[in-house]
Amino acid sequence: MRVVIAGGSGLIGSALSSVLVAEGHQVRVLSRNPERVGGLPEAVQIAQWDGESTDALGPLLDGVDAVVQLAGAGIGDSRWSEERKRLIRESRVRSSRAVAEALSVPGAPRILVQGSAVGYYGARGDEKLDESAAPGDDFLARTCVAWEAASASVEAVGVRRATARTGLVLARDGGALPRMALPFKLFAGGPAGRGSQWLPWIHIDDEVAALRFLLENDASGPFNLTAPNPVTNRVFSRALGSALRRPSFVPAPAFALRLALGEMSTLVLDGQRAVPERLSELGFSFRFSEAEAALRDLYA
Repeated sequence: MRVVIAGGSGLIGSALSSVLVAEGHQVRVLSRNPERVGGLPEAVQIAQWDGESTDALGPLLDGVDAVVQLAGAGIGDSRWSEERKRLIRESRVRSSRAVAEALSVPGAPRILVQGSAVGYYGARGDEKLDESAAPGDDFLARTCVAWEAASASVEAVGVRRATARTGLVLARDGGALPRMALPFKLFAGGPAGRGSQWLPWIHIDDEVAALRFLLENDASGPFNLTAPNPVTNRVFSRALGSALRRPSFVPAPAFALRLALGEMSTLVLDGQRAVPERLSELGFSFRFSEAEAALRDLYA
């Protein structure tokens, strides 16, 4: 299979590229700044794309079988000013719209895996959320709704589109986990805020396996890419402390997190009890179903 990964230099795209190449697939990663991309296998072709130009994207899809659209500004990279929120939303919408336009012409790839996130559902307390749940109405939810809608038009021209609503991806050397682990390593770790908020997590190996599953099988529509057993922040903190052999009883007060992070504190103080109902129905098997086992694997 010949696959283009837009936004493929990030945590998920890099891991997916490495696995696909190791299995003999051809991979082309699209990046705004190819000269800054590192850590990918030599067999991966890296091409420049500005994230919004359809004309520039079209030639990069010649002879390609499938596209994975992960492009977008990092959600947790900096405090959410109004300008930052605009960039987070528009970078996702514009890149997905350009992908959809490029796939609408004859001869274009017929498979699209569209990135999204469980933030689609908003903060819903203890409600168990499968893919049929309605969207929320906060900033992240509205962003995810627009993100997904931007490429929906491809279905009318015969493109199989699977939407990957990803949770917190656990990886030792990238993403949010190293930042979460730092207080524990300093013997100051514990739950965030009340600790009862749900944390929809997934091990990086299962994230990559699920994306491959969506590429290779007759799967369309939305899919929650989360482990089948979400846990509360308090339970996750205990598991993380245990994996690091550190205590986990020093809470981070909600008011302090709101003061430090502003609106972005929703990333740690709110959550979704999302479950991968549709992946399970299609027979996908998770390697890591329990948070304790996933964290032990990463910090063995």
